[in-house]
Amino acid sequence: MKNIVLDDLVRILKEYNPEEIEIVRRAYDYASDLHAGQYRQSGEPYISHPLNVAYILSELHADRDTVCAGLLHDTLEDTRITKEDIAHDFNQNIADLVDGVTKLAKMNFSSKQDQNYANTRKIITGITEDVRIIIIKLADRLHNMRTLQFKSEFKQKENALETMEIFVPLAYYIGAYRIKSELEDLSLQYLKPDMYKRIEEKKLKIEEDGAECLGEMLGTIERLLNDKNIPNEIKVRTKNIYGIYKRLNEGHRLSDIHDLLALKIMVDEVENCYRTLGIIHSQYHPVNNKFKDYICNSKTNMYQSLHTTVFGLDGRLVQTQIRTFKMDKIASFGLTVYWDAEKGKARDIMQKDLKEKFQFFQSLMEINSMFGDNQQFVNQVKNELFSDKVYVYTPKGDIIELPKGATPIDFAYKLNTDIGNTMVGVFVNDEYVPIDYILQNKDRVRIVTDDLSFGPRDDWKEKAHTSYAKQKIRDFNRK
Repeated sequence: MKNIVLDDLVRILKEYNPEEIEIVRRAYDYASDLHAGQYRQSGEPYISHPLNVAYILSELHADRDTVCAGLLHDTLEDTRITKEDIAHDFNQNIADLVDGVTKLAKMNFSSKQDQNYANTRKIITGITEDVRIIIIKLADRLHNMRTLQFKSEFKQKENALETMEIFVPLAYYIGAYRIKSELEDLSLQYLKPDMYKRIEEKKLKIEEDGAECLGEMLGTIERLLNDKNIPNEIKVRTKNIYGIYKRLNEGHRLSDIHDLLALKIMVDEVENCYRTLGIIHSQYHPVNNKFKDYICNSKTNMYQSLHTTVFGLDGRLVQTQIRTFKMDKIASFGLTVYWDAEKGKARDIMQKDLKEKFQFFQSLMEINSMFGDNQQFVNQVKNELFSDKVYVYTPKGDIIELPKGATPIDFAYKLNTDIGNTMVGVFVNDEYVPIDYILQNKDRVRIVTDDLSFGPRDDWKEKAHTSYAKQKIRDFNRK
């Protein structure tokens, strides 16, 4: 891994935010003075860590306050400085961000476990105050995972497990796929080193064997698009190691994984995505059941793309992902893409989008309001938000995200409390089913309501899966 120095950070800032270089230099000097005499387990001066965190943030084109908070993120925890000092010497916004990523002090808790649960809750709920808190924490965790070889084996496994349970889902929810994929691979490397090595070797072999096929397809598709005057850029992509591990762990054979090899095709506008799809299908036979339209039905974290798997050279399966240049940026960086697109307004727009467009945000707010106990809160979030999901359709075609194991009761209350309270029946895929039916991916769900119904029965609490539905049933029956 490259040894990052201040000049590297300044070089990136010059590209997108040159007017803020001086305050960032000042934050670096400030943190460097405060951390003087402190060292990492690698033997490096401690300042190398916050510098790397700031560098990762600058790669995302983070705003000035976020980069400065990245440099200062450990000062409240590890030095004599106070939040008021940071507010005075920089600004209140930077002080709030640094405070948001700082662990709660040990003296406030009776046990280490209580402190851990409280800190985990603080990290997760930081997103409700300012999404940049989570982004700084992700950058912090990413650099710590990149340098995990200097920790004991126990700490390596502990950090890797926490990364998979907390930080990977958070990266997914804000759409930061690049960070998510790297965190997954780094975690697997420490949790299952032998398996990681085996899959890594297989992946290299697949890339080697598929190089000719991908090269032929890339050249052909590029030529066809240029002939039609469709502006384009095409990149080769192979599935990350954890993604392969997960599919193998689910019982799939390597030959069953249709998206091991992929071409990412970026074009200028949505209409040309569909034109490109037609051009590809006219040249390469598609696998009929492997087509997904995430442009019309975008994922619940803003991801949009057309996915089609086709037969390439020698019958090799290749997934092609077709999207606009803008969609590709969102696919890689999620909400952080606003730093480039909206400049000074980015933070407010990120927060507005989270509240209005991201289903998990509302669920998180509900769980936060229901559980005072930190351990119960963390367990509920892991079970309900950070576990496997099912995606089902309303009669209008809207996608609803629910935890695996959810029933029509959860679906009804997710739509609207009144719909849950007046539900008298449910049709799934046009067939009448019991209300404790376990919903499956792609189910089409229609709730039958009656304003004269007696309301939810008390035993619905056991048949519901989400805390929100259970709470609403309790509230109704109390009345």
